[in-house]
This record gives sequence, C-alpha cells and structure tokens, in this order.
Amino acid sequence: MTSTPASLFIRLVMLIALLGVAAALTFGYLGWLHPALDSFSHFRIHLAVLLLLGVPLLWLMRYRPEAVFALIFGTAALVQTTGMPAIQGTSIAGASGHDESANAAVYRLLHMNLRFDNESTAAISLIGELRPDIVTLNEVSRQWKPRLEALRASYPYGVMCDSDKNIGGVAILSRRPLAADVQTTCGDNGSFARAQFDIGGRIVEIATLHLGWPWPFEQPWQIRRVQPLLEETGTTAIIAGDFNAVPWSNTARQVESGSRARLLRGIGPTWLDRRAPDALRRYMGLPIDNMLAKGGVVPLHVGTVADSGSDHLPILLEFLLLPQEKPLPVHHAVAMAVPLE
Repeated sequence: MTSTPASLFIRLVMLIALLGVAAALTFGYLGWLHPALDSFSHFRIHLAVLLLLGVPLLWLMRYRPEAVFALIFGTAALVQTTGMPAIQGTSIAGASGHDESANAAVYRLLHMNLRFDNESTAAISLIGELRPDIVTLNEVSRQWKPRLEALRASYPYGVMCDSDKNIGGVAILSRRPLAADVQTTCGDNGSFARAQFDIGGRIVEIATLHLGWPWPFEQPWQIRRVQPLLEETGTTAIIAGDFNAVPWSNTARQVESGSRARLLRGIGPTWLDRRAPDALRRYMGLPIDNMLAKGGVVPLHVGTVADSGSDHLPILLEFLLLPQEKPLPVHHAVAMAVPLE
C-alpha cells in the first residue's frame, strides 16, 4: 500500500509531537541546571501519561523503536515519580527505640491556601470541624481578616504577616501557647511566617511559606531570598505552604535542603485551575501544597481533606512528638504577637 503525502505528513506531525512530549519530560529532570527546565518538572506525570497514550499510535504508524522507547521512558518516569513512598504510620517506639506510643498525644496541623478572593466561609467551618492544634494559612487578604476574627477565642496565639500584594500574606493560628521569650518572624513581604509554640511541654517551630509561580515568574528569585529564613529553622519543626512546586521539583529540593527537613510524600494533588471541574482536582491536579518535618516530629498521616471553597485543597497532618531528654521549664504563655485587625 502506497502512502499518500497527506498520510506521510500526519505521521510526521504525530512523531514530532510525541518527541516534543519526550523532550519536555526530559527537561524536567534537568531543573538543577536552570529554573526554566524545572518548570517542566511540575507536569512530569501529565507528560508521562501523554507519552504512554501515544505508544499505540507510534506502533500503528510503524515507528516501532520509537514506540518501545516511549513505553519504557513513560513507564519509568511514572513509576519513579508516583512510586515515591508516602509517610507511614510511625510509632514513638519505632523512632526512639522505646514504646511510649500508648500514652503519646496525637497533634494536628491544618494547612490551607484560603485564596484571596474566596467568598466562601467553608474554610472557617472546616477549621471548626477538624479542630486542629495549629493552622497555617496562605493568601490571607484583607477580606479574610474579619472572618478570621471568629477564630480568635479558639486560636488566641500565633502570628500574622501582612503583604502589600493583593493576594495577601500568611498566618499561623494556634491553640497552643507561644513559647517563652517568644520568637516570631515575618519575612519576604509577608510570604513567610515562623513562630515557636509550646506543644505538650515541647518547643516546636512552625513555619509557613508561600512561593510565587515558577519561571518565568518570581519563584526562582524568591527561593534565594527565603533561603536564609529556611536555614534558621529550629531543630524540631514543621514547615507547610503553597510552594507552587511539586515535591520532585528542584524548587522543593531547595526548600528541603535549606531547612534541613524532610519533605512528606503522599499528599496527592491539591491544585487545579478553577475553570476546570472540581471533581478532577484530586486526580489531575498538581501537588503543589507541601509539608516538611524535622527533629522530634513524627508524622503519622498526611493528606488532603474536604474542599474549602479555594482552588487549593487543605492538607491535614497528624503527628506525634518525641519526648525531650530534659524537661522544659514552665513558661508564661504569650498571646498572638500580631493582631488580626
């Protein structure tokens, strides 16, 4: 059977398109060379799926070696990325060598990107329903501050960092008191907040970070600015935030290495453009909201929870704290360092 010019053109276009997908997938592994390449890494799973969907077409068009390459490369990328182990339920016995898990208190931290223009009050209701010990918030715009006042009685401690951007700053709310000689930090125009809390007699540092969009936007330059703040993170800490970066990106690795904390895997997709059906977010969204832990924090479970009206799904972390070798002195609790008004 003789091929017509039209059929040859279609075959060539299909081959070029699939080679383009393969090239984009490859670029994502080279993010350490330049932020532009790291931007491709955020779509690694989507690109790998597209490459695998093109395998039958390549085979039918008799591009057999190319089809085999696409199958191997797409499968390897998918397995390598999604095969990263999620955190497992961990007992204090497993972490410290002796069993105190039966008496160990389980604490909860809820992270939410409120979305600056979100008109829904579902976020406030969700906090009231879950009653976490700590809440970290991103995109705390002016319109959110009056709503957060409703939480002051339940969450009297924390820090709020304002920003001159329309999307607002970040905040940390807590049922647990701030540590004595309280240390709270706001940085990078309200994109970073940090505070130390007395949780069950142990000092735990909580931080939240909201990074901008990847290259060609501000993220590569912002990550350099916040590195000194990350390096100052305490020995026992949790960092939560909308990084606008997937866990396997070079940006996420920079946050991980800068803070000397471990990135918690298995959270799953958290964001999808609001114009797309909400039901697709948990399956086709990007996992750009992340948490890290270090020191005496023992993660038990982390994952997304119910929709709060934002274009980001909230994340809930349940964790234990390893016992300190020396008991802490009793400190006077200090109320919220920065008022919500």
